[in-house]
Order: sequence, then C-alpha cells, then structure tokens
Amino acid sequence: MAVRMRRSALTRRRLLVAGAAAGVTLGSGIARPYLSRAADRPRITHGVQSGDVTADSAMVWARTDRPARMQVEVATSESFVDIRSGTHVDVLPESDFAAKVLLDDLPAGVDVFYRVRFQDLAEPTIVGEPMTGHFRTAPDAPRSLSFVWSGDTAGQGWGIDEGRGGMRTYATMLRNRPDFFIHSGDTIYADCTIAPTQPMPDGGTWRNLVTEEKSRSAETLADFRGNYKYNLLDANLRAFNAEVPMFAQWDDHEVRDDWGPAEIAREEVRRDLLLLAARGCRAFHEFMPTRQSAAEPGRVYRKIAYGPLLDVFMLDMRSYRGLNGSVAPKPCGPAAPLLGPKQIAWLKRELKASRATWKVIAADLPLGIASGDAIGFGDGPPCGRELEIADLLAFIRRAQIHNTLWITADVHYTAAHHYDPGRAQFQDFDPFWEFVSGPIHAGTWWPSDLDNTFGPRVIFQKGSTFERGGNLPPSDGLQFFGHVAIDGSTRVMTVTLKDVGDNALWSIDLAPEPAAKPGAS
Repeated sequence: MAVRMRRSALTRRRLLVAGAAAGVTLGSGIARPYLSRAADRPRITHGVQSGDVTADSAMVWARTDRPARMQVEVATSESFVDIRSGTHVDVLPESDFAAKVLLDDLPAGVDVFYRVRFQDLAEPTIVGEPMTGHFRTAPDAPRSLSFVWSGDTAGQGWGIDEGRGGMRTYATMLRNRPDFFIHSGDTIYADCTIAPTQPMPDGGTWRNLVTEEKSRSAETLADFRGNYKYNLLDANLRAFNAEVPMFAQWDDHEVRDDWGPAEIAREEVRRDLLLLAARGCRAFHEFMPTRQSAAEPGRVYRKIAYGPLLDVFMLDMRSYRGLNGSVAPKPCGPAAPLLGPKQIAWLKRELKASRATWKVIAADLPLGIASGDAIGFGDGPPCGRELEIADLLAFIRRAQIHNTLWITADVHYTAAHHYDPGRAQFQDFDPFWEFVSGPIHAGTWWPSDLDNTFGPRVIFQKGSTFERGGNLPPSDGLQFFGHVAIDGSTRVMTVTLKDVGDNALWSIDLAPEPAAKPGAS
C-alpha cells in the first residue's frame, strides 16, 4: 500500500498547543495516547527504510503487526524541532501490514529525518513507539556525492548466522556513508531454503536463524513475503536501511532461478510460473521502497534523477524476456527479447533527454557473460538477446550520449570489464565500462568466461577459484560491493571495488567527456 504525502506545514508551537488541547497533533495526524499500554501498542516489526530519493521527494516504508494508521513526520533536524510536514496511511492485512508513502515538496540537497509510528485502528488512543530514519535529498546544484551497489542477499543457504556477525557487508557499506544504495537484484532467494545449519568447506558449521517461510521454496504470497521478512531480521540490514535509501531492482531469484515469462513454453517448466511471478512481484513492491507506476503498478524499470551530475536508469531484464539458452532460435533472429520494445524505447528516450553529466545504467545481468540465462550467446556477431543490446549501444553512439557506464551484480564475484569496438564482433558503439560487484551475503563463485560480441576485456576480477570451488561461505571474506564517488567540482567519477572488510581492491578515475553541442549529429 502506498500513498502520496499530503503536505501540512507545522511549527513546534502548534504541535505543543494541539497536543495539550486534544491529545493529538492535528497538523500531522500523530495521535498522543491517553494512557500507557505499552504491551498492547502497535509495533514496527522490521525497521524503517527509504528509497527512490530525488531532489524533492522520497519513499518511506515500514510494517506493523495489526490494522493501524502509519503516521510519518518529516524534519530537517535530527531533534525534530523543525517538523516540516506529516502524512498518514491506513495499513490493513491485504498488504501484510506493510505500507509506504511518498514524501514530496522536500528541500533539495539536505539531510531529511523522518519519524514513523503506528496508531491502532481498533483502539485509536493507543499509539506505538516511534522509529526514526534518515536520507539525503538529491542536490539541485553540482556537489560531491557517492553511492554503493551490490546484489544477492541470503543465497545458497547462507542465511543469518548471528555468531558470525550476520550480514556484515551491509554494516561495511554503511560505514562508507553513501547517499544511496543500488540493489542490483536477487534481493531475496525465494527458491533457496534456509536450514538451521549448513556445512562449511573448512569443516565448520554455519548456524542460521530460521523461519517457517524460509524452510521451503516460496509458493504462496505469504512465502514470498516471508523471504523479505527473513532478511529484515538482520540487525545490520535494518540499521543500513534506516540511514541509506535503497534503489531496488529485481532479477530471477525474487521468483525462481532463471525465470522469464516465455519459459512456460518449455515442457519441463511448471505451469503456474506466471502465478508465482505475480506473487513475487507483489511481495517485491510491498517490501521494497519503490515508487509505483500508475500506468503499470508492477513495473520495475524507472529513471531516478539524482541532481545535475547523475541520472540512474534502473532496468528490468526479467519481465519481458524471451526463451533462455539454446531454445532461442538460430541463426540469429529477434525471437529472444531481453528488455522488450517498450522498455527499450523508454530507455532510449530518457538517455537522450538526460542532461546529467553521468548516466549510470543499473542492469541485473552483465552484458558479456555467455550462459543460458545471461545476455551473451557466445562468440560471434549479435544473436538473440544480444540484438537489443547492439541496437541500444549503436543508438547511444549515434545520438552522442556521453558518459554512460553499466553496473551490475548476479555472478557472485567482482570485476571491471572494458568494452571496445576494436576487440568486438559488433563494432557500432563507443567504448564503455561495466562494473560487477556482489554478493552482499551469499555464496561466492569463480569468474565466468566472456564472449567477444561486444569486445569485453577483464581489467580486474576477484572471486573464488575453480580449484577452491563454488558457493564459498560469507565468512571467507569474498563478499563484494562497488563504491562510486563523483567530485562536485571536477565531475570526475571514481569507481572502487571493495570487499566486506572495506578493503579497496581496485579503483579507477573516469573523467567526463564534454556534452555534445546542440544540433550536432
């Protein structure tokens, strides 16, 4: 459930007068309880989080334990002495008591603090304890900024082992104090169970927190919701969410491994795949602080403008794709789409219209890895899903759209790939970078082979090795994230690949190219 914020200016004097006179804050709709019944108060069950922050707006999310009114106050000071506005939304069982609101009319480039509490709908005088969160709105003038990205949370049976510090990469990313976090997909592993224990390669035992919903592969809507609630049991993730906005996209494990809508054509694929996808999509949007599209409520792809230096283009490489792997027709043809014509048209239009210095394309799959589920079809000219990428890269070149780069996760190791037409089978594009980083908290694998369609070259990579094997536990230290910093004066972008210990493994400074002159072709 999501609503748009109804702005109502408040002052501290009005708050005190209203509270004394009626036991309720009239401007914000925050009720003050007439009596204390702490054990009966609505609880915030899984922390608070924000997302999709722009210069003047943001989403705020929370969940409670009963039918209640979610009440949100907004201030630009941590003490809340300058409360600017408030809003509320009623929360019912239909959304599993989860809700989010759009806060708008916010000032640009400032720290914003929000305070959430829930009022019992059956006993309106009973109000729960508040919980606070923070985000920073995008600037409306050039200033230095930073963000982090990664993917793959609680995969391959590696759940929350509190004795080993839980999901430690979230705590490491928080220490970097980024403006926001891009979750590049596999936000959950709906098809991976979490057992009480899991053997480790060194002979030790990993001991998971367990829940009923994570004891089986997700089938029902409650199961999918339970996957998100499981991750939010981790104290590191809750602390991170309260301080750093999330820009979330999905990949396959939010539903099933390697899923796509066309897969129902395979005889071995279960007939109810689209039903599972619908449940997975609903749970994703219920538990992630994403903006909702009025025209297409389940849509994941979107643009997030973060000031004059940065536009982020969040892609969806799942919802519109054709058949995977060798089933796709050969010789090369257009029968294996990836993004689909509507999303491709949107991306071209928004890239061309962007006036930001940097255009970051957040993908849920790397471009140059060849496998049945990935984009690459192997060495040679573009084929199948590669045709859409080739068309997009050629468009970017001909439209003179500068300073684009790709970030992604999915493959459970970290890497820097440079793409160059001089090394490629398809050559109608300008050179560009792709940076890969993950997992946040899942098994680590060895690097994959790249195909030569778009001329990628590995500049750096780190993960497991073939000799060590795959699915290494998070305790091995091979958990990765990427950090991006843009200098407000020079506009130079610094990309750093890091590990869970906050060690800088590899870094590069990228100077922006000048914008194309108006009317140039």
